Amino acid sequence: MSNETREKLLKKLESLDKMPTLPVTLIPLLRYLEQPLEQVDVRQVVDLISQDKSLTAQCLQMANSPLFGRWQNVDNIKSAVVSLGLQRMRDIAVSCSMLTLVPSANKVDPVVFWEHSLGCALVCRQFARKIKYADPDKAYLGGLLHDIGIVAHLWVVPEEFQEVLQAAQAQHIPLHVAECNLLGVTHCQTGKTVAEKWHLPPDLTAVVECHHELEKATAHRDLVAVVTLSDLLCRMSGLGYGYTEDRQVNFQEEEGFNMLLKECPELKTFDWARFTFELEAYMEEVHQLVRQLYRPS
Repeated sequence: MSNETREKLLKKLESLDKMPTLPVTLIPLLRYLEQPLEQVDVRQVVDLISQDKSLTAQCLQMANSPLFGRWQNVDNIKSAVVSLGLQRMRDIAVSCSMLTLVPSANKVDPVVFWEHSLGCALVCRQFARKIKYADPDKAYLGGLLHDIGIVAHLWVVPEEFQEVLQAAQAQHIPLHVAECNLLGVTHCQTGKTVAEKWHLPPDLTAVVECHHELEKATAHRDLVAVVTLSDLLCRMSGLGYGYTEDRQVNFQEEEGFNMLLKECPELKTFDWARFTFELEAYMEEVHQLVRQLYRPS
């Protein structure tokens, strides 16, 4: 792609006038749930969810889904929160919120991206706990939001992005490499613009911008590294963008691994093979949750 074409594309992407914002209740809800569970007031969680009628309806629908083994009718948000638990409720609220972000007229199936984002969020949290990273819930948020630049591409350059995805699938290469080859700009770069428009905090903005180019992170490098490794693990475990990348990965040789060693000494003895095996059941739950949310029968 020529520099002139790339500049035109960047200008178009930077406008992002059509793209919706996150539901106003979502970030306050997620930040509130970052507290230790013993400090969380269920009434506050109920109040936050209840401020968004659409989110309330979707959460109640999920709370009554056989997916979660609930056969008694749940008719209010308080019962849903108590029944499902705070962490599960957060996952549902987040996933339901994502429904509003993708244009309806779209040739690219967005489900694989939400599945990857939610899966990466859950893996980030689990990985962070295993290595005793200081803030597993912030890692969860980083994993959830790391690919928001893809949402921008779906809104602003849907046809060009469809070509990118087809090229990545055909060549079995990382999506950001195909973006760079065909668009001259990656979802990391456009994601930074979205993060700033959404007023995300600096640490999450760094994750969005640098999760494929860790060397560019000048701050919050440990959080970026957690998300980078978790993202890679998801893509290598069949929870990527609907195709398999042709590559071999040794996590101990990844830059993110070496970066985290100072912060998390537990990594020295971390068993990647066992962790990957443990994730298999976890991934199946993610698949089920996403299917229920985005492909209801």
